[in-house]
Amino acid sequence: MKYLLHGEESDRLRFRSIDKNDYDLWLAFHKDPSSRQYWNSEFESPEIECTKWYEKQFYRYENDLGGLNALVLKETDELIGHCGLIVQTVDDKIELEIGYSMIPKFWNKGYATEAAKKCKDHAFENHFTESLISIISIGNLPSQKVATKNGMKVRNPTVYKTNDVFIFSINRDEWLLNESK
Repeated sequence: MKYLLHGEESDRLRFRSIDKNDYDLWLAFHKDPSSRQYWNSEFESPEIECTKWYEKQFYRYENDLGGLNALVLKETDELIGHCGLIVQTVDDKIELEIGYSMIPKFWNKGYATEAAKKCKDHAFENHFTESLISIISIGNLPSQKVATKNGMKVRNPTVYKTNDVFIFSINRDEWLLNESK
């Protein structure tokens, strides 16, 4: 679980491991249709999707494939979303992704950008990789803005799990250049 930011903080957020007790809180994400508007995938029910989501995160934790961190708002101690470093295979290449999802009522408040920047810095400061990506649906302009604010640039379009996506990326040299400004 080397990629997790458990115990780390940013200005407004606290990072911790996901816990099964978060299920009911994260169910709100799956109940809101706007949270899945950019992905082409079968949707069974909010409860089933939330269960599958948690199983996937715990599998990642157990198999050193990274995983998302629970994001807790320091001010209120509320779970507002997830962000983290995830080992992904894209176009037959293993890469480290910064992934993020927020409960819709917390959108447009800068939390995803704040969390993604913390994950980027954590990955490069700990020498986990020479480059990072974010996989973002072509229609998902808000997430594209988060990636851009995180210093990433569009690398190429591709298909990921039947979805047309852009791959945004940043490498260590670009990060170091931005850090020195």
